[in-house]
Amino acid sequence: MIFSLFRKNPRRTTIAILYARIASASRAPGLYTALGVPDTLEGRFEALSLHVIIALRALRGLPAPAADIAGDLTDAFFQDLDAAHREMGIGDTTVPKRMKKLAASFYGRANAYDAPLDAADEAALAVALGRNACGTEAPATGLARYALAAERGLKAADLATMLEPGPVFPKPEDFAEEGNR
Repeated sequence: MIFSLFRKNPRRTTIAILYARIASASRAPGLYTALGVPDTLEGRFEALSLHVIIALRALRGLPAPAADIAGDLTDAFFQDLDAAHREMGIGDTTVPKRMKKLAASFYGRANAYDAPLDAADEAALAVALGRNACGTEAPATGLARYALAAERGLKAADLATMLEPGPVFPKPEDFAEEGNR
């Protein structure tokens, strides 16, 4: 009985690896240098949220157990945010309030990006990403093109590909506006 506490859970390991790959893609320097995402705490949250949203949307279209994996991925995302806040020294009484705000922001972004991603509407997505991810009224056209390409790539992958080699995101630099290269 006690030894079961020390066994590795293969599903938990799979989710941790999947989340780590998504988080790594969200930290690609080109997102910040070429596509205009601010290299701030908020900008990094926006980049991570965008990548998690795209991965969740890809999982949504796959057969079982993709829905369970999507739920576990969402849990891993919020657990990571919680741990990051605690590491920054935010008090135990404040973390739940901040997590509530972050969850509202995340689901708001997911809702705002859903229709433009569904329609592959680059202009509408650029406006939403400019406002949310870049904190500006200017459309984030390069970031929108990047997100649409990532969406296409991940939706073409099957569940085994999403899990084993992991999701492959395009190079952000390939989507930079001419003036940002």
